[in-house]
Amino acid sequence: MTSAHTDIALPARFRALRGGLVVSCQAYPGEPLRHPESMARIAQSAVTGGAVGIRAQGLDDIRAIAEAVTVPQIGLWKVGADGVFITPTLEHALAVAEAGADIVAIDGTRRPRPDGLTLAETIRRFRDETGLMIMADAGSVDDALAAEDAGADVVGTTLSGYTGERPVSDGPDLELVEILASRLTVPVLAEGRIRTPAEAKAALDAGAYSVVVGTAITHPATITSWFVDAITAV
Repeated sequence: MTSAHTDIALPARFRALRGGLVVSCQAYPGEPLRHPESMARIAQSAVTGGAVGIRAQGLDDIRAIAEAVTVPQIGLWKVGADGVFITPTLEHALAVAEAGADIVAIDGTRRPRPDGLTLAETIRRFRDETGLMIMADAGSVDDALAAEDAGADVVGTTLSGYTGERPVSDGPDLELVEILASRLTVPVLAEGRIRTPAEAKAALDAGAYSVVVGTAITHPATITSWFVDAITAV
């Protein structure tokens, strides 16, 4: 399985992600690791282990990670916890770019945006002001096709299972990865519920340009709960 896109028009810094692992370094509000220095150290550890890129949330974390590592960083800003909350407006996207992200991830669904702009308007105005790449976090095939039409440079499967259009799979939505890789001309990043090296490899085999893994690498509270649940199950 190979993606329909071509690398020719992509910036060299982005091409460094091809076939590799992007590690998402994020902690939830109230957690002990919710601190820019902690996230920067986790990002450094991920790069030491071979990560070719980092995905990070929040302006302070993005700034700290930009100073700590040299690999490309996908930045985002979560505002709220439901609806359109991943870098929801043009203003948030510009702030993420200003903080030091190389690529800015935004909500790439077809849902109305809080600032009233369309996805196409957001992407056009963002690119005019920064020249940076936009990653559209999509939840379905229709989202992804619309995001590509709107001008997104990269599409992620991040929101699969969270918008009501795709079922919540136990592992990564490999079916969606395969469909998007065959229908889009922009790179597809597989993200969401990738918990094992085998699942990461399967996502690449399904046509993903690269694979984004977060919780299974950088979230010790969740990883610990997996072990506790396994050894205490009746």
